Amino acid sequence: MTRARRSTDWGFPRWRGYGSSREAVNVRICDRHGCNDAGDCPAPKSPNSPDRWYFCQRHAAEYNAGWDYFAGLDKEEAARREAEERTESAGYKESAHYGWAGSGDGSRSRDELRALEALGLEPDADFDAVRKAWRSRAKEVHPDVKPGDAEAATAFQTYQLAYEVLRAAEERREWKG
Repeated sequence: MTRARRSTDWGFPRWRGYGSSREAVNVRICDRHGCNDAGDCPAPKSPNSPDRWYFCQRHAAEYNAGWDYFAGLDKEEAARREAEERTESAGYKESAHYGWAGSGDGSRSRDELRALEALGLEPDADFDAVRKAWRSRAKEVHPDVKPGDAEAATAFQTYQLAYEVLRAAEERREWKG
């Protein structure tokens, strides 16, 4: 006599394994001729039409680059529509002062992003690039190179502070990792 195996399911679907189903998944292919990527980005076939093309991200970006939202409208109608949409989205503009959705991937603080900007670097620059940029810029405005120049002294202090902020952040990352 074989014994029934006890289930760890407990009847709660969320405790079951993800992706354990065996049903076929429908994947829509990009509508662009010759593209075999998944077409998961809908795009309107014409203004005010429910018909949609389904493109991959690359072809959707290409399609939308040439899209004119105000095509076929006279100046007054286009201005009226633009004003309506600005009033509808005014809440999003109002929240911009909180600094949401700034540049970067979220791994750097606002101070780090300001420091990178002061050194003239991109938000995703690594610490070797930071060190090189700091050395080259600091050498140009060092007080020994330009004695008595107040503007150069201020720039040197800015570069020093930016480097210190980024160095401390790099040390914290190394310590955590």
